[in-house]
Amino acid sequence: MKLAHCLGATLLLATSAHVYAKETITVYTAFETDLLSDFKNTFQKSHPDIDINWVRDSTGVITAKLLAEGKNTQADVIWGLAGSSLALLKEQGVIKPFTPVGMQSLKPTMIDPQASQAWYGHDAFFNVVCFNEIIAKKPATWEDLTKPIYKGHIVMPNPSSSGTGYTQVSAWLQTMGNEQGWDYMARLDNNIAKYTHSGSKPCVESAQGETVIGISFALRAAKLKSQGAPIDLILPKGIGWDTEAVALVNTDSKAAQALVNWSISKEANELYNTVYPVVAHKEVSGKVKNYPDVESAIADIDFNAMANDRAAVLKKWSAHFESRTENRS
Repeated sequence: MKLAHCLGATLLLATSAHVYAKETITVYTAFETDLLSDFKNTFQKSHPDIDINWVRDSTGVITAKLLAEGKNTQADVIWGLAGSSLALLKEQGVIKPFTPVGMQSLKPTMIDPQASQAWYGHDAFFNVVCFNEIIAKKPATWEDLTKPIYKGHIVMPNPSSSGTGYTQVSAWLQTMGNEQGWDYMARLDNNIAKYTHSGSKPCVESAQGETVIGISFALRAAKLKSQGAPIDLILPKGIGWDTEAVALVNTDSKAAQALVNWSISKEANELYNTVYPVVAHKEVSGKVKNYPDVESAIADIDFNAMANDRAAVLKKWSAHFESRTENRS
């Protein structure tokens, strides 16, 4: 009886250990930090046996990290990175073709347009110009930002480290033309106080009165305005944008596949829609407080060109404008 009891107890413990053992997957992301816990906790309600180890940084930094690591990356999944970055990573063989369950429910404009689809959008993220309305006269156009009155009063993200910065540089080049776009950035640079590594920071500094104008991330701008910040959100024609998306790296991991499948689900899109007004799922839509009508001002972007031109554009931008980029704290 004692032996049987011990064997039964051992079996029970082994079974319990098996039931509650979690598989950890490593997820590279550029999602805003304050969103990560909600995304993880909601996913784990239906997948309690899977844990997420986040590796988080800005879009440019995560993209550079993945390109440097190549096929030896530690990432199992990339979740919440720009579609233009994922297009480049697909070319390098970092992400793998994968068809998630339910992908037919997504808008075709927000998923990988090429054969052997490898990335799938969640939401569209947009830029905006944050303006501290207490301090000075409000600009209306991109050209207005080059006026002498704003000299030293504009903060913008560095496109090498920030997806917000790179999408805006790409939008200027594609809407103004290559020569005119670089000429515009040179004239704008005369008024730039500094370039930041974060796409959100320019708007935060505008809201705090540390600068007048911040070319920034619209989601952060809407949150700050909803919290009572004295900012106006300006939409010059030709606002940069991209889509945050998911891609599978480790095709051998069932847990990684499960996360990709869940990330495009209606449940996940409803979660994205609490902060992003434009999401990929066809059946999910809703307004976000103080989020501007960005779709009326967005640039017509060629995302493949944005991906393919990235290295050359960033090299040229750094050669001309890198010197005023803030040091990392």
